[in-house]
Amino acid sequence: MQRLQQLTEWLHSQFPSETFTLAPASADASFRRYFRATFTDGTTRIIMDAPPQHEDCRPFLHIGKLFEDAGTHVPHVYAQDLQQGFLLLSDLGNTTYLQALDAGTARDLYGAATDALIKIQLASRENKLPPYDEALLLREMRLFPEWYIAKHLNVTLTDKQHAKLEETFMRVIANNLAQPRVYVHRDYHSRNLMLSEPNPGILDFQDAVYGPITYDLVSLFKDAYIRWEEAEIIDWLIRYWEKARKAGLPVHNDFSGFYRDYEWIGVQRHLKVLGIFARLYHRDGKEGYLKDLPLVMAYLRAACARYIDLKPLLNLLDELEPRIMQEGYTF
Repeated sequence: MQRLQQLTEWLHSQFPSETFTLAPASADASFRRYFRATFTDGTTRIIMDAPPQHEDCRPFLHIGKLFEDAGTHVPHVYAQDLQQGFLLLSDLGNTTYLQALDAGTARDLYGAATDALIKIQLASRENKLPPYDEALLLREMRLFPEWYIAKHLNVTLTDKQHAKLEETFMRVIANNLAQPRVYVHRDYHSRNLMLSEPNPGILDFQDAVYGPITYDLVSLFKDAYIRWEEAEIIDWLIRYWEKARKAGLPVHNDFSGFYRDYEWIGVQRHLKVLGIFARLYHRDGKEGYLKDLPLVMAYLRAACARYIDLKPLLNLLDELEPRIMQEGYTF
């Protein structure tokens, strides 16, 4: 309540002669909250509430400028108070891609999303964002044994199983680090893309890094919150790949090599997401993410089944959760 009062007072200081109403706009998995201010003339603005003791607004400001300069639609910053942790932003609307996507809209919406992604990737420069390096890739994957295996499944790995998992991590990292590097949003999916003009409005980019070119495509097409047939995904991927080559981005000259890179970075992301979703439930009490675990696991299993170097991980998954016990999605 005190934060809301501080936020209201700060907003009044920005608009001393105007009246407005405040309503919750959204919240995310962090300490950040968002409010929508509606003024008497119908104009709206979004206020980010990011308590300074928990959140640092500077990466959001830095990356937002990089993406805005690249020509993509991100929230424009009208005012900021870093000491209190408040940002006044443009309003990208209240309809997410997740709400708007269906069989009739998917091709156009994903086409716009990959167009925007290419703009971001073309703007990429080294040393502007933190590197998606071995330490970060590995730290993220280790969320899987820490939170999914140990906490969610309540299983302690044997020394042999642990060694097998670490060996797979090293193989995955070797592929990931060999890929061409660009700006990576890191959560470029249907809940962070807004139906707006122009499409898409892009949110939640404050954790962006400089890393593998296929990463954001995995976030987009192997989305934890919406499932598509693989034939559709491959079609959309080919369309991106063709546009990226034409734009001069450093993607593989042959689609099979590009697709393999996409699958392997997907393994890294799925291990991380399974760990994060388990942590959100067991540590933070957010049980809504449990329903999304089966789809993410299905993505992981499908990729591991295709590549002989990933079969040890598939075998480990079968040891941990025999397929007869698996519920939910299969490919």
